[in-house]
Amino acid sequence: MPQEARFLTAAQFLLTTLVVKLAVVATLATMLVRFRQFKRILLTEKRAWRERLIFAFSLGIPLSGGVAARLLLNYDAGDLSLAGSFLAGLIAGPYAGAIVGALTGTPALIAGEAIAMPFAVGCGFAGGGLREVCPKDAIWHFSPLFFIDLNRHAWRMIRFKLDWLMILLAAPIGLELLRQALGARFGDHLFYMAPLNVWLGVLVILATVLSVAIPIKIWNTARIEHRLQEQEKLLMSSRVEALANQINPHFLFNTLASISSLIRSQPETARTLIVKLSGLLRRLLKSQEQFVTLKEELASIDEYLDIETVRFGPTLVVKKDISPDSLDLIMPSMLLQPLVENAIKHGIGQKIGGGQITIRSRREPGQTVIEVVDNGSGMNEAELDPRQSGGIGLRNVDERLRVIYGADYHLKIESSRGQGTCTRIQIPELDVPQSASA
Repeated sequence: MPQEARFLTAAQFLLTTLVVKLAVVATLATMLVRFRQFKRILLTEKRAWRERLIFAFSLGIPLSGGVAARLLLNYDAGDLSLAGSFLAGLIAGPYAGAIVGALTGTPALIAGEAIAMPFAVGCGFAGGGLREVCPKDAIWHFSPLFFIDLNRHAWRMIRFKLDWLMILLAAPIGLELLRQALGARFGDHLFYMAPLNVWLGVLVILATVLSVAIPIKIWNTARIEHRLQEQEKLLMSSRVEALANQINPHFLFNTLASISSLIRSQPETARTLIVKLSGLLRRLLKSQEQFVTLKEELASIDEYLDIETVRFGPTLVVKKDISPDSLDLIMPSMLLQPLVENAIKHGIGQKIGGGQITIRSRREPGQTVIEVVDNGSGMNEAELDPRQSGGIGLRNVDERLRVIYGADYHLKIESSRGQGTCTRIQIPELDVPQSASA
């Protein structure tokens, strides 16, 4: 061996083991929280027996593997029997803690460490008992940075005020001191890291506390992130639903305005429009679907066009150029109606002699493009941005696309005066409708 090589002293080896131990704890906690079912168990405080068992075995099996690694490979950093059992009881209750204690104590018991299993099971019951009396929020607030406000919490205890952080801190400290005492008394019957001096003893105790606090911090962060995501989904859903609800009154107002203009001059036409409008509204009220297929959306457009055809007569020509492979596209409901209405009202309606509207769709890689084209009077440059134009319908469609699919998906308008207008939307292809309502 080269002369430059050096071996670690006993103190250095103990410090290295403690650091690796904390790394193992953090890695295991991070790996477990990536499993969806394990994370779901963390999200609720009232758990069924099945969930408690899943939690206990998910944590206990890798921890028992760590004990086996210590026994077979002398990998002392893998033994987390105290912290793991106490943590399982603290999070999932006394029986889950006892199960984890039994799992971690089994390899040690086979190796002849007779006190290991009773001690680990006792740690699990200690954590579970503390859970029964401790507020659940206090448990999740137990952080590796507990020392920052330690003086304030200690002062509360001195003033005889109950402080759960100090109790949560005292529990693993007391268990580690008990393990040190039992290990010193019974020797090979219980594994413990014997410190060489007082300062190393403090570090051993600190490592035990952090072995409990680090997983709680990691899991609590995952819980908070999940809640934020759920709140963001609810916010987006509420926003999109408000936009969808905005369309129906807008459509109803415009249609009633058209009918009112015909009551004196064409009462029979107005009566026919009212009957068709009532049928359309009845269908809309019965349908609670927020996402529909393109085929269903086109059927809704046909009902709307029946009303407009009565108004305009043969001067309104509607053509469809729909790609058959796009009919099963999932899209937000009532998305095309404002586009068709805008083409009729601001395009064909302002053109002498009527005009033509074409609805077409085509598949492209990863998306479907839908266009509503008219040969009406067209729009000027200032009206091409739906967010700046005064129309509620176009702004609504544009914002719904941006909210549901992101900023890359929005309403595009191409137009020139006297040449007509083309409104275009792009819908990404999804296997199932997105969770947000339309």
